[in-house]
Amino acid sequence: MSPLTHSIARGAVGLGLFAIVTAGVVGLTHSLTFERIVENRLASEYQALEQVVPAALHDNDLVDGAITLPAAEMLGHPEAFTAWQARQDGQISAIILPVTTRQGYSGDISLLAGIAADGTLTGVRVLSHRETPGLGDKIDVRKSDWIEQFAGLSLGNPPPERWAVKEDGGAFDAFTGATVTPRAVVGAVQRSLEYFAAHRERLLQAPEETTDESIQ
Repeated sequence: MSPLTHSIARGAVGLGLFAIVTAGVVGLTHSLTFERIVENRLASEYQALEQVVPAALHDNDLVDGAITLPAAEMLGHPEAFTAWQARQDGQISAIILPVTTRQGYSGDISLLAGIAADGTLTGVRVLSHRETPGLGDKIDVRKSDWIEQFAGLSLGNPPPERWAVKEDGGAFDAFTGATVTPRAVVGAVQRSLEYFAAHRERLLQAPEETTDESIQ
């Protein structure tokens, strides 16, 4: 092998090793980043679960109360989804339903609605959204306390026709310059209550007693 050929071969091997090492580093970085994203998301969801059903209303670990429910278009779930049962003294005291509305100003809005066994909202929290900063993002509890107003309400309080923003003749304030976002959230929360009312008996059953056929 001539010196030139030998030099080229060594260069090719070096480039190959560099590519392998670089790919490995990139892959590891991506893996670690993905794991961190998943961990952060799970931590955020766990915190939200605890916020929508206060500690005084349950004595179980809410994450352990996860159940699988069949597809529910009215909640924005075309496929089976996870909900959570809160328990107190061995009895199911509340259910936490995830809801996604596609009527946000800038895209989907995903939230959690906590509903006590008597049909009263225990709390609502937005999990994700892409609403306009300084306007629609006030649905986020870190930006304003607007979302807090749902706790204690039910399908009958206010009456069904009042489950709308004030601009539409309802009971809920909108945001200056951003009516679409609160309208979407109010509608999503109302649908969660309607879903609960339609399936209350089954939602308050222990997981082993609940079947897909019982919730349609």
